[in-house]
Amino acid sequence: MADIISAQQAADLITEGSTIMVGGFMGCGSPHTILEALAAKGTQNLTLISNDACNPGGPDGSDFYGVAKLIHNRQIKKLITTHVGLNPEVAVQYSEGLIELVLIPQGSFVEMIRAGGAGMGGVLTPTGLGTIVQDAEHVHSVVEVDGRKYLLERPLKADFALIGGHSIDKAGNIWYKGTTRNFNPHMATAAGIVIAEAEKVVEIGDIEPENVVTPGILVDYIVKGGS
Repeated sequence: MADIISAQQAADLITEGSTIMVGGFMGCGSPHTILEALAAKGTQNLTLISNDACNPGGPDGSDFYGVAKLIHNRQIKKLITTHVGLNPEVAVQYSEGLIELVLIPQGSFVEMIRAGGAGMGGVLTPTGLGTIVQDAEHVHSVVEVDGRKYLLERPLKADFALIGGHSIDKAGNIWYKGTTRNFNPHMATAAGIVIAEAEKVVEIGDIEPENVVTPGILVDYIVKGGS
């Protein structure tokens, strides 16, 4: 049974130097209440694994949306992501040596997370073969299978996964609405502690079993959005 905690309590669990995965695609499906609490706390030297760096000026009227708050606060020492083009602060911080940046093709990125959650040793992909990607830290080696060469990419795992769900019951079972699902289900499998932010906390049984995407056994804590 997952514990229901406040956003502040969630932020307090995350210590300096932690590696965090954050769900969402340009903030869609991200756990915004938790991110606001973490930004307010100011926890430093975090490694952030997220699809993107989000962007200044969110649709909620905020100056910095989603994980962009953490980047703006300079809480992130290392960013592992697929693209950063909509957040100019990443380029500024990178050029000043304030942030380490690891760019991974998006398909490889999600497969590496899936591999981390499944306990696999890595992912074989031809994407990036013969390019600068081949020399990146997340690439273990070049492997030949049946006469074709692939990059063997290491799995991605984290200390914490911060994910967003639409309806979460009190046992932690999650249903995602539309495209908010994105990377959240995979990240829920690939972290030591999973904290899920719910738009709605519902009673056990309110989500039909066939509609559960992330089972509650994977979820350690629930945060009610807006708390």
